[in-house]
Amino acid sequence: MLMSASLRGMLWMAANGALYVLLSTVLKRLAQDLDPWQVGFLRYLMGTAVVLPAALRLGVRVLWPQAPKLQLLRGLFHAGGMLLWFAALPLVTLVELTAIGFSGPIFVCLGAVLFLRERMTAARSGAVSIGFLGVIIVLRPWQGEGLGGVSPGMLMMLASALVFAASFLVAKVLTRHDRPVVIVLWQHLWVTLLLVPFVLSRWTALSATQWLVFAACGVLGAGGHYCMARAFRAADLSAVQSVRFLELVWAMIMGYLVFSTMPAAWTVLGGSVIFASTLWLARHEARAAR
Repeated sequence: MLMSASLRGMLWMAANGALYVLLSTVLKRLAQDLDPWQVGFLRYLMGTAVVLPAALRLGVRVLWPQAPKLQLLRGLFHAGGMLLWFAALPLVTLVELTAIGFSGPIFVCLGAVLFLRERMTAARSGAVSIGFLGVIIVLRPWQGEGLGGVSPGMLMMLASALVFAASFLVAKVLTRHDRPVVIVLWQHLWVTLLLVPFVLSRWTALSATQWLVFAACGVLGAGGHYCMARAFRAADLSAVQSVRFLELVWAMIMGYLVFSTMPAAWTVLGGSVIFASTLWLARHEARAAR
């Protein structure tokens, strides 16, 4: 049975989400012992080391981007998002980190309609809206303290989601010019270079075990970005974004196993809403293709 382009893109994005949550779990654990921005720099440095050998097999000429200015623009957006994300990392739980990141699909879908002229179908917009409602249920801003019940860490994480959305929009445009491996390589190169000034005065010596863990992070991160690039190449951004909501389920599991964090009843309810919206959209896209 042939698989539709939308469903294929959704599966690639689901794989990206699983790798993302596993990577976030490891990075959050590392940030308990090291400066968060150093963690971010080493995560992308190791990612570059993982991607480069595979990319070189294509030949040096192939690796030079067809749209270098867009590659730099994406690097700037992604580096800015990473600085905000890693600054917020020690201040939020794994479930909060993942749930707040789900505001990204809303920004991406709106940006895809406004700037890329993509078609937002009723099914896609409905699934994203319902999924975002599930995120609101998880966060429960009406029960917290401070600005609208949202902590500074949550606000920084929300800002990072907005900046990352801009990066993803540029990545979608880049798929028209470059191969996924080229996009991933240059993203890692630019983010690594742009983060250097922020870690020079914060550097801490690493143990051999920490270096090995960062090497594993490089594999996870590069694999996740490759899956995302394949998803963007296969289908519209608005078609694949709702699948990202499944990440909350993985975050609940990893948060319990690694940080002994039990999800609240509201979190379970919100996760169920998110899962239902994702499953419904996957079935709808498959029926539409047939």
